[in-house]
Amino acid sequence: MPDLAVITGASRGIGRATALALAQRGLSLALLGRPSPRQSEAVTACRALGVDAHEYAFELTDAAALAAAASELVVRQGTPRVVINNAGDLVRGPRVHETTVEDWDRILAVNLRAPFLLCRALLPSMLAAGRGRFVHVSSISATMGSPGAASYCASKWGLLGLSKSLADELRGTGLQSVAVLPGSTDTDMLAKTPFAPQMSADDVARLLVFYGLDAPDAVQGSLVEMFG
Repeated sequence: MPDLAVITGASRGIGRATALALAQRGLSLALLGRPSPRQSEAVTACRALGVDAHEYAFELTDAAALAAAASELVVRQGTPRVVINNAGDLVRGPRVHETTVEDWDRILAVNLRAPFLLCRALLPSMLAAGRGRFVHVSSISATMGSPGAASYCASKWGLLGLSKSLADELRGTGLQSVAVLPGSTDTDMLAKTPFAPQMSADDVARLLVFYGLDAPDAVQGSLVEMFG
């Protein structure tokens, strides 16, 4: 059975590019995210490359739905070799005192709660298998502040903490946790900002595939910046 890659937010941008790059390497794919025609199209594009690919459509922040999807994909497709926490959201513009609690909670739920939930759901089967790698897509915004984007920056800083803590917990198990911090990438999300793109989604996908499949186990806990 081919190795399995699990990716969140693969309907567009970095996630879609990474799904296609992994399909080209012959991995099976499990694409997780809210229902959308673009996610279904990404599944079709992966299958066109000759691999097994399935869509699991639900809200990533829903703990019960995520746990059910994780159980289903392990039964249907096996234990993942690589899990890529890519899905993200951004609110830009409001200063801290203008940010609504609802927006703050939503951004942290998508960008930080969902990766935690996915790790928690898949870790038992991956630990039993004794191998696997978590690659968390953070951001250069995790190393600096950005006016009008406090919720996004806070969530991406938090994702680094999750990745580092998980890496320490996984030492000696055969599993690794790393994080990649892309800068300005040509995506729909970047279009919400005043920043010009410095690299493509395919550029980032190449790095994610490397750290997911090819980098030595000694990368445990690494935080990899990518500026373009």
